Amino acid sequence: MIRVLFLFVALIPSLALSADNTVSGKAHVLSGDTLIVDGQRMHLFGLDAPELGQPCQWPNKTIDCGNISRTGLLDLIAPVSISCRKRGVAEDGAWVATCKAEGFDVGRNMVHTGWAVATPDDPAGYLPTQKKAAAAKRGIWRGTFDLPWQWRAKQ
Repeated sequence: MIRVLFLFVALIPSLALSADNTVSGKAHVLSGDTLIVDGQRMHLFGLDAPELGQPCQWPNKTIDCGNISRTGLLDLIAPVSISCRKRGVAEDGAWVATCKAEGFDVGRNMVHTGWAVATPDDPAGYLPTQKKAAAAKRGIWRGTFDLPWQWRAKQ
């Protein structure tokens, strides 16, 4: 009995921690890698998307890759509720989170569609997905562009 009680008491802090580190609900999309769920602002873990207003060069035209990336994320999650798990906190105070919608990894899907890129250190393991998106010329890979962190550094 004491062993069961100890196990139960030992689990209480981890249950509270788990509840504090997960949010679910409809998302409001701010950009291709930033959203708000249940009032919590978050950046998707392991990826970087073009900034709003960031141009990409496609054959015969310049497009706003940042706005199209935002629309791509909106298309992925608009009709469903998502669940996000906190992985850390960004410098701006937003969560860095892995989010799922109907069982699929939202970040991986953004990289798959070519509207986001894996971060250089690839903590989420998205580089193989990115290589396939680039080979298929999906999203930003249809033309030329600055990687989001390079474009920000130039601004």
